[in-house]
Amino acid sequence: MQPVYKKCFVTVGTTRFDLLCKYMHSSPVLLALRKIGCEEITMQIGNSDFEPGDFEKNGIKLYLYRFKDTLKADISNADLIISHAGAGSCLEALDANKPLLVVVNEDLMDNHQLELADQLQVDGHLYYCTCDTLVSTLETVDFSLLAPMSKPRPLAFVNYIDSVFKVKGQS
Repeated sequence: MQPVYKKCFVTVGTTRFDLLCKYMHSSPVLLALRKIGCEEITMQIGNSDFEPGDFEKNGIKLYLYRFKDTLKADISNADLIISHAGAGSCLEALDANKPLLVVVNEDLMDNHQLELADQLQVDGHLYYCTCDTLVSTLETVDFSLLAPMSKPRPLAFVNYIDSVFKVKGQS
């Protein structure tokens, strides 16, 4: 039995991603989210054409805002994160060990975000899709199969550098 994802956090970052905002307001996406237990969506809409505010649609409460100094609280409170494919947003969600679905913005030129999302999916840390495949992805993936990213180990790097350069501690 797949877990229930009551609270969803959506972020488009600092860029415009009107298409994702539009899809997140669509009945098919909202119904797909309801099927996995979603009851409320907090959405950072950035500079999109949508207006901030609180309302309800298809039985889901939506809270929309443009920007905050930090997304930490929204990420922490979420059961599921849907994000654009920006490196900062992806890493912040993965660092919090939250299930992550990345929606790639196909309108970006030289789409390095697709490369990042693809590699993180290959490594089993997230799923990614496009706006056009968002509903089918929500209906078919099992977020419980995602693997957490390993935590950075700065001391291991320091020890490695010490061993390469034969640095010895000075007393």
